[in-house]
Amino acid sequence: MANKGPQYGLSREVQSKIDKKYDPDLEEKLVEWIVAQCDGVDRPDKLDKMAFQSWLKDGCVLSELINSLHGPNKPIKTIKRSGMAFKQMEQISLFLKAAENYGVTKTDMFQTVDLYESKDLAAVQRTLMALGSLAVTKGDGNYKGDPAWFPKKSQENRREFTEDQLKEGQSVIGLQMGTNKGASQAGMTGYGRPRQIINNP
Repeated sequence: MANKGPQYGLSREVQSKIDKKYDPDLEEKLVEWIVAQCDGVDRPDKLDKMAFQSWLKDGCVLSELINSLHGPNKPIKTIKRSGMAFKQMEQISLFLKAAENYGVTKTDMFQTVDLYESKDLAAVQRTLMALGSLAVTKGDGNYKGDPAWFPKKSQENRREFTEDQLKEGQSVIGLQMGTNKGASQAGMTGYGRPRQIINNP
């Protein structure tokens, strides 16, 4: 990877706005979950943005995480630590593919460069939050940690109605269609006549 020089003008402004979306409290919660979820994964040396990025940068911790959410059928068969940039980026891509297959939506996914080049670590946090929420919602026994760490995703609540209930519903006029209850023409004048303001004796 080529070294990038400092950013100026609009580029710096845009990057500054992206950086402000990063949540240090959420980072702490995500580190707690990943360490609890993955056996044998060490926590980062310290809790800050750059330490979080370098901890996840090679893709190995993320791969361990997605594997731990599956039963015996692990989606990522081989996890190899490497100092080579393209190998690390490939490992991140494997995690992203496995996360998408697990059920994380494309809109919740970060891009490889968001993590590898520290372009948008808030997007990495969003992906991990979505993954945690899915794991809690599935309730298949593979999630480890406090279920209160992540909100459950809404699930389908299908309702079945009998034919009699459906017919009964057709005879009811909903209030959103309007109502004329209490309507009266009392006090209205005929069309074309002026309104009487003064009462003549």
